Amino acid sequence: MDVIVIGGGLMGTAASFFLARRGVKVTLIERGRVGTGATVASFGNVRRTGRYLPQLPLAHRSRALWGEAERMLGRDVEFRATGHLRLVFDEKGREDMRRFIEAARPWNFEPEEIGQNELRARFPGIGPDAIGGSFAETDGNGNPRLICPAFAAAAQKLGATILEEQEVLDVARTGSGFSVTTSTGRFEAEVLLNTAGAWGAKIAARFGETVPIEARGPQMGVTEPLPYRIAPVVGMWAAGRPNGYLRQVERGNIVFGGGAVRTHVDLERTRYATADPARLPRQLASLLPLLPALADVSVIRTWSGVEGYVADDLPVMGPSATTPGLYHAFGFCGHGFQLGPGVGDVMAELIATGRTETPIADFDIARFNGASTTVTAD
Repeated sequence: MDVIVIGGGLMGTAASFFLARRGVKVTLIERGRVGTGATVASFGNVRRTGRYLPQLPLAHRSRALWGEAERMLGRDVEFRATGHLRLVFDEKGREDMRRFIEAARPWNFEPEEIGQNELRARFPGIGPDAIGGSFAETDGNGNPRLICPAFAAAAQKLGATILEEQEVLDVARTGSGFSVTTSTGRFEAEVLLNTAGAWGAKIAARFGETVPIEARGPQMGVTEPLPYRIAPVVGMWAAGRPNGYLRQVERGNIVFGGGAVRTHVDLERTRYATADPARLPRQLASLLPLLPALADVSVIRTWSGVEGYVADDLPVMGPSATTPGLYHAFGFCGHGFQLGPGVGDVMAELIATGRTETPIADFDIARFNGASTTVTAD
């Protein structure tokens, strides 16, 4: 079996690796450099708290792979199981937190609830006005700049072909599969996997599948180094507040994001999104309840990237509803970083065997036209 993968973000590079590990001949085509789209814009959060509940089996599978990443890929991708701390600032937030903890228990996930006094003792200096929080100790963070190149290099070692700086000009069905014409040539394969991120809906539309998606650019930033004292990723049960989040890397810098500052991106006019300095004061203000020390810290860099947001806030993942041999994995709505390794593994399993042990029916592309595909969960 030959597979062409369009899109070299985390989903595409991970799928290429897992396909190659199954002995499948893979060609990955990326319009820029691998990992420079939505992945590089990611905050690096490896979290399961707050997820859509039927997504948790996929998230569990992916978390296990994050734990194996360094051994599996032969590189340190800076995954650290530092825990995920999510703070509560009012009773509405506490209700939301407790509702999630209770609902997630049957899905084999149960973050610990932390009261105000315990929060002060275990995490001094964080969220001084918080009245409690949740803590998932086995979650954590990884480095978005390292993970895609690591998957791509490991896939190459297994025989995959990784083609960068290749603009896709045409995608078509052929008698034996698919042809993809790029700025440098034409490639053919029996199977096509669409992991093109915010551009994934354009590829799906070529095969009669409409996905309501919007491209947005998140704003991320990093501060000057501070003394290292914050181990977990820190976020909040927002309950109407701007939902900011932050983490401290081992070198001391605070990486931050959120704060409701995503910009709209015109995919017809640009390949990249840029950070907007005018939004930075509002973003930082939303983070002060988490870490008041940010009021006196210099921001040394901001950046953005292009993410795809589907109308129902769920990704598209699984086989095409119209075209045999076509598969999709795109539109992860700004929360795909944690899922990436699991998505790649599931798509490789599905393509190679026709089945997957992880339920993904809720992400079927056919939900937008009332049809249904048949994906069997073992």
